[in-house]
Amino acid sequence: MTRRPEHPSAYRWPLPTDSPHRRLRDRVLRHTGVDLMPSDRVADRYGELLTTGDPVAERFVAEIYHGDLGPVAGRAMLERALDEGIEAVPDAPESMRALVADFDTLPDWADPELIEAGAAVWRRWGYALGGVGNAGTMDTYTEGSLAVPLSLSGGYAGERALHRYLETSRWWIEVSRPGAITRRGSRARAITMHVRVMHVSVRAGVRSHGEWDDERWGLPISQSEMMLTLLGGSVGPALGLYGLGIVTSKAEIEASLHFNRYLGYLLGVRVDDIYPSTIADGLRLLYLFDASRSHDSGPVGAELVESFVPGFAPRGDAGLRDRLRAHFHLHLQSGYARLFMLPWNRRRYRVPVGWFGVGLLMAQLPIRILAEIGRRLVPGVDERLQQSSVRRWERWHEWQSERPAEFDVSAGLRR
Repeated sequence: MTRRPEHPSAYRWPLPTDSPHRRLRDRVLRHTGVDLMPSDRVADRYGELLTTGDPVAERFVAEIYHGDLGPVAGRAMLERALDEGIEAVPDAPESMRALVADFDTLPDWADPELIEAGAAVWRRWGYALGGVGNAGTMDTYTEGSLAVPLSLSGGYAGERALHRYLETSRWWIEVSRPGAITRRGSRARAITMHVRVMHVSVRAGVRSHGEWDDERWGLPISQSEMMLTLLGGSVGPALGLYGLGIVTSKAEIEASLHFNRYLGYLLGVRVDDIYPSTIADGLRLLYLFDASRSHDSGPVGAELVESFVPGFAPRGDAGLRDRLRAHFHLHLQSGYARLFMLPWNRRRYRVPVGWFGVGLLMAQLPIRILAEIGRRLVPGVDERLQQSSVRRWERWHEWQSERPAEFDVSAGLRR
């Protein structure tokens, strides 16, 4: 396969025959019969999607948020359309009508029952979803295409790292509530739209910044990179959490893939031709990302990785009880990073050792195994476990948050 000209120069594919990833693929194939290598069609399309964005939302943001109306009035108009329907906004511009129509259309492939089953998986995972997701996300900061937009926008960098994670956690909690993501007018859908618009606004700002290189990286927050976050909410944590006693069945993992696909659809992700429907296909895409890394984020990536876990440290004015609680979560996040960042990537950065956090996570193993057995054998246990998991997640979020989630489109780049 030859690389097409439109592929970013940092996209390193196909693999050399003597590369470590090629040897890993050959060993896995020999011992398990599973081929991690994606087809040429999938790999080529993945490269193309590194240069593709969200035209429907981009038109809306350019006309409304970055136009005469401005972000404050534009957001108010959009929120009314989401709450009451586009008919309640008779003066809505055509770009807004197109965006709301796109958002409100249930695609032919979407199965509401399967979407709800996937949301239930997130409710079971709860706080652990964030822990594994954080480690996996930090592991991707070797890549300039992912690290530079987050650094420029201030997301997950410096003192804002924890707050941006709390915003993301608020979204996770809301979209996983029973029936919320398919119910028009729900808070879950409103936040999802604001995230979509924020992505577009950040994309526009980063692309016009001098630190961004189109030829090298393609498009900021591209379709391919957004798809990776969907795998980070499905196949990735599902397999990682086995080691912590949270056993997600094949059917549940596939439901989480479907749920994430629908979340992606609402966020403007249009990768239907390569989006995985099986665990093996999801692993192939994760392998493709890892094998085609450029390791070109430099100090920008280091700042993101090294800012995150320390953000959980207790505040200087915290009382004894809050300090102990903060240290507990600081150690938990260190433990997740120790377990789920790839060791050779982790060694690139100064991150807490994390072994005490690993011990805390392992101490919960017997309880989690008993819970997994109980939910499969006793009617009603699964639902109660989901409710308990979400309550603990929300209590942590309310305690940790200093201010409500903003998803602010109007904020400029930090440098």
